[in-house]
Amino acid sequence: MSAPVFISSRANPFLKELKRLAQGSTAYRKQGQVWLEGDHLVRAALERGQRLDTLVLAESLVAQAPAAWLDSAEATVVVADSLWREFSGLESAAWVGGRLNLPAQTAMRPDAPTVVLDRVQDAGNVGSILRSAAAFGFTQVLALKGTAALWSPKVLRAGMGAHFGLHLVESLDAPEVAALRVPLLATSSHQGHELHQAQLPWPCAWVMGHEGQGVGPELMAQAQQRVRIAQPGGEESLNVAAAAAICLHASGLQAVRV
Repeated sequence: MSAPVFISSRANPFLKELKRLAQGSTAYRKQGQVWLEGDHLVRAALERGQRLDTLVLAESLVAQAPAAWLDSAEATVVVADSLWREFSGLESAAWVGGRLNLPAQTAMRPDAPTVVLDRVQDAGNVGSILRSAAAFGFTQVLALKGTAALWSPKVLRAGMGAHFGLHLVESLDAPEVAALRVPLLATSSHQGHELHQAQLPWPCAWVMGHEGQGVGPELMAQAQQRVRIAQPGGEESLNVAAAAAICLHASGLQAVRV
């Protein structure tokens, strides 16, 4: 590990790079790196075997940083406390973060338990779905064009570390989903069996659609099975992240029984 570099000037180019990563939803695509702000995301990455390009610490936290964190980064940068808000994307400063080289995007895995995101636009919804996918045994998430950027700061925060346990592929077109070799399931408010009565295959792929429009017709036509979520309270529809959690949990239970 090299000696930490101390930054005390807001004009420092490194801080400008961090600001772009922390506050731009797609800056990671151009820079090839992502910004993990907060000890939870840093810890989640390290626990999954990731190695940080740079560990970034506020000056007041240097003495408290775990030695393992310092050893897990190619470089360490210490930033004066007064400068942290120059680049932070949080309302309350986290005082620690890590810059991580973006994992190279590889081809989809046709046989993996999968979640397909069809133009899900809200970053909070996308991050929540990633958390549910990781929790219930799904190992791959495919994002169609029009879906919130998977590695954006808001999705990363909402995902709470789920990214590092998933194979993520984004910017796909609907026809490419046909390469999956597992059954494709889709939710519908007016078609198919009710979820609690349906026979769910495992492994499978669930497609979750746009917050207002639902699953698009092209993917709906590819679905081998359509299901409805029973709503005894009579509401018209569920938030897509809530619907995903219910469906993925049902499939996860099925996987335990297989």
